[in-house]
Amino acid sequence: QVQLVESGGGLVQPGGSLRLSCAASGSIFSSYVMAWYRQAPGKQRELVALITSTGTTKYVDSVKGRFTISRDNAKNTVYLQMNSLKPEDTAVYYCNGKYYFEYWGQGTQVTVSS
Repeated sequence: QVQLVESGGGLVQPGGSLRLSCAASGSIFSSYVMAWYRQAPGKQRELVALITSTGTTKYVDSVKGRFTISRDNAKNTVYLQMNSLKPEDTAVYYCNGKYYFEYWGQGTQVTVSS
């Protein structure tokens, strides 16, 4: 069983930055495809960014150039650096890990508002 624990959410003004972290238990973290999803009120959950075991990254168009996903396999942690935040980035952000099975974190709230 793998556990994913997110941290780093909060309230930030438009144009500000936040860094989300997701710490994973387990010894084969480096083999996982890790991703960040988000879900805004009344909307479906959407993929924001993912990073493969080899470091290949993919982003949804709305965050390209503003968000960066990275991973530190020595710390079993994946990060999402979010810059130039906009009110439409407001959502609960979820960490996701896939390796044969799929795991989800509990979510962390990100609110972008003045």
